[in-house]
Amino acid sequence: MNIAAIAEQLTRVGYVVVDEPLDPALSAALYRRCQDDGSSRFQAAQIGRGAARQQLGRLRGDVISWLDASNGTDHAYLLWMEALRLGLNSALFLGLFDFECHYAIYGAGTGYARHTDVLHGTRNRVLSTVFYLNDEWQTGDGGELRLFAPDGDGVIATVRPQFGTLLIFLSESFPHEVLMAHRHRRSIAGWFRVRAD
Repeated sequence: MNIAAIAEQLTRVGYVVVDEPLDPALSAALYRRCQDDGSSRFQAAQIGRGAARQQLGRLRGDVISWLDASNGTDHAYLLWMEALRLGLNSALFLGLFDFECHYAIYGAGTGYARHTDVLHGTRNRVLSTVFYLNDEWQTGDGGELRLFAPDGDGVIATVRPQFGTLLIFLSESFPHEVLMAHRHRRSIAGWFRVRAD
């Protein structure tokens, strides 16, 4: 992992796409963990926070499962992200305090409307991450993540959800959306946070 290159790109443009930063065996294990096997582990995602949380399938169509540190595969990913957190704090003095993340599966015909990752009433999410778990993803499969300019509707990046790709971006700066997927789209969505005021 090249922390200096990641930090430079985040400083210069606010986002970075990293190809295959994890060990391939860990990526494969994460893929196996991110399966909607009909168990109660995956639940319909919600929007909002606290009492205002609600499930709105027309806006957000994924099912999620928070990573479990007691699971060996999940723990290995969380350790890797901890090393990234420490490295970015050292390079950029961001004051990142912790990391939270969940598996996300979008079924065919679902996506996530334009939004930001900053929850209403709090500004503690600093960096958003998405690690993609989609083998042999084709252009016609959809499911791309589209980043918008901070000050308008201009599209500044469209990221294909290819297996092993990691996207990192400034949470407060970039509205984004997940375009409709045409087959199951798997990822781990996460957020590096600072202490809430």
